[in-house]
Amino acid sequence: MLFAIHVLAFAVVTCCAVYMTAKVLLARAAYVRLGRPFRSGPPPRQRLRTTLADVFGQGKLLKDARSGVMHVVMFYGFIVLQFGAVELIVKGLVYGWELPFGSAHRYFSLVQEITVFLVLLAVYYAFHRRYVEKLKRLKRGFKAGIVLIFISALMVTVVLSLAFEAISLGKEPTVYAPLSSLIAMAFGQMGEQAAKAMFYVFWWLHLIALLAFAVYVPQSKHAHLVFAPLNIFWKRTEPPGKLSHIDLEDETAEEFGVGRTEQFRGDQLLDLYACVECGRCTSMCPAAISGKTLSPMHLIMNIRDHHTAKAAAVTSRSPWMPASLFGPEEKDLADRRLVGEVITEEELWACTTCRNCEDQCPVGNEHVDMIVDMRRYLVLTEGSMPGELSRTFQNIERQSNPWGLNRNDRIRWREGLEDIAPTVDETEEFEYLFFVGSMGSYDNRSIKVARAVATLLHLAGVKFAILGNREKNSGDVARRAGNELLFQQLAAENIETFETYNVRKIVTICPHTYNTFRNEYPEYGLKAEVIHHTELLHRLVREGRLKPERILTERIVYHDSCYLGRYNGIYEQPREILASIPGVELAEMERNRENGMCCGAGGGMMWIEERQGSRVNVLRTRQALEVSPTLIASGCPYCLTMLGDGVKSEEAESRVRVMDIAEILLTAVQPDPGPEPDSAR
Repeated sequence: MLFAIHVLAFAVVTCCAVYMTAKVLLARAAYVRLGRPFRSGPPPRQRLRTTLADVFGQGKLLKDARSGVMHVVMFYGFIVLQFGAVELIVKGLVYGWELPFGSAHRYFSLVQEITVFLVLLAVYYAFHRRYVEKLKRLKRGFKAGIVLIFISALMVTVVLSLAFEAISLGKEPTVYAPLSSLIAMAFGQMGEQAAKAMFYVFWWLHLIALLAFAVYVPQSKHAHLVFAPLNIFWKRTEPPGKLSHIDLEDETAEEFGVGRTEQFRGDQLLDLYACVECGRCTSMCPAAISGKTLSPMHLIMNIRDHHTAKAAAVTSRSPWMPASLFGPEEKDLADRRLVGEVITEEELWACTTCRNCEDQCPVGNEHVDMIVDMRRYLVLTEGSMPGELSRTFQNIERQSNPWGLNRNDRIRWREGLEDIAPTVDETEEFEYLFFVGSMGSYDNRSIKVARAVATLLHLAGVKFAILGNREKNSGDVARRAGNELLFQQLAAENIETFETYNVRKIVTICPHTYNTFRNEYPEYGLKAEVIHHTELLHRLVREGRLKPERILTERIVYHDSCYLGRYNGIYEQPREILASIPGVELAEMERNRENGMCCGAGGGMMWIEERQGSRVNVLRTRQALEVSPTLIASGCPYCLTMLGDGVKSEEAESRVRVMDIAEILLTAVQPDPGPEPDSAR
């Protein structure tokens, strides 16, 4: 009779927990389905291979080695212990039962108990980092630590159950069950019936902890255990940071961009529930570090809470979401405007679109897409944007450059170089179109970079031409800042020009232009190879067509451009160019390559005044100065300008120069370079 009650109670408790877990999961699935269709991509089989590699490889987690190892132990520990959990649950129904591993079962027992020990160590370390070490990026409080209680309870009850089972069955202590054997030895005088009763006490505690954990997970930040693999399955398979197309000719559309959460795609809404709340994104975000209101983690969390409240109201009549769960606080949150109240305009305009947050995220969240979609809503639907940006858009529309300078002055950068840098109308044959860009054409500092590139290409015997006054703005600033209409107009005009002159290869000095042409223009019809000047110069040096022979006694630190590095994976070519120059000593900032910090100019921020916190470019310059360089190298006109201003701000002009890779290489290549190039002291 007592055993029958035990079995019945097990069935009732388990069914209730499964029902409650399914209820929450179905509700979350309904919330995600409220969004627009998921992005298209490769077939499921290919996505599954990528997902398995990312989930089981745990690569992103290991970017922070200490917490990464901790999470890897927990992740694989849970996988191993699921076999033990099955065995233990069956033991409570068929006493003394073991998994049918035969004589190998003892090795299974050893692995299980070692795993329990390692997981408990990982739990302690997680507690220490959150509550003792108090890492800034980690939230504290009871909710943040409740999962540690669950995991600890699961581990302890497993070992205690096994220990008391061993006593009741008269098993001898063994090295294959070290933890439970030690406990069994401590309670060795206990009778068999008493030990069996204690087994069932801890068996029930383990079961309740396991089922409670299952119910708790989907409605907490630990929902990532369920949603992270799905999120990784649906992650971007296109080039990193490639923005989605908007059909501006859709006459039925009343709004453009995202002003309501249901206007996000389903895979974007999946991001909300996959978030681990680990704070890695915010800890690396240049806006957050410099004191701006933007925090990528809180942006995701705030959108999630708002969408959950709205979605709960919409689905409140469903069988899995009773209306009684939708209270006044949820209604207040649901009624807020997404753009302007849930997420402020200050947050949206603080983003440099550097993608450092996305690179750090262990579950593949894509924050920048969401931010740009909401910027599109502000610009295209509400007509709201910072005043400086409005003038920038107008200048690009009228004169095809951000300053509004005369479009007919675009070619003036090549004065004195007419013989080596012909326009497409002045030559019948060229291999590369040198797309100079607005910075290289108008900005006094960047003009020197454009001239250096042209000279190097000429010295290497590369046949190239320029568009001259036919060149227009690439549209990158417009697109990242939300003006999709202006971007699409510029893209169509530029592509038409390229086709008119049968352009097949494009080289540019601007990583922003490079990224836009290479990864986004093809969607609008561009059929050309796009290359950054550091890639081409690297190739020319390797082929021996450029020979850096002059000794430059410099300690150089290279700053990674976000749009060259994180967006396009170009890290080594610029460094190898510098390493090929005699006398050069390369140094590295603490934050370099994938972890490199933005200069502060991306995403339209080049044209917006920073009014909150510290200036991002100054913080990045200080990071460079920490390694005591004599020269800071860059491969981006924006970065060159921002770092040059940073050096001035830090009053370090007398000891540190800022130069582009092309300028440095030209100095080393020219047999008689003459006066040293002005390097924005």
